[in-house]
Amino acid sequence: MRRHVRRIWLLLATVSGLTASPVFAADPDHGADLARRWCASCHVVTSGQTQASADVPSFASVARRPDFSAERLAFFLLDPHPKMPNFPLSRIEAADLAAYIGSLRQ
Repeated sequence: MRRHVRRIWLLLATVSGLTASPVFAADPDHGADLARRWCASCHVVTSGQTQASADVPSFASVARRPDFSAERLAFFLLDPHPKMPNFPLSRIEAADLAAYIGSLRQ
């Protein structure tokens, strides 16, 4: 029950933080920097990247999913999950990273 309450709280905090005034808008350029630093060892995070793990999706493929939502992705990044290392992202960093991934949608 406690974990369920924590997830609800994180979702509300993330969504409210992502939909705040434009002063707090997510920064995809900062998200790109985070992606290159923390995610590129496993994911293809830029079009010019030539090496990554074979069993993980590229950021462009994540962005192209029909159900893609930057808000849901940011929430997902804040909640530890077994397949990915537990990077201590702040809400702002998670929003920036999700905004960068969303910018790859074509």
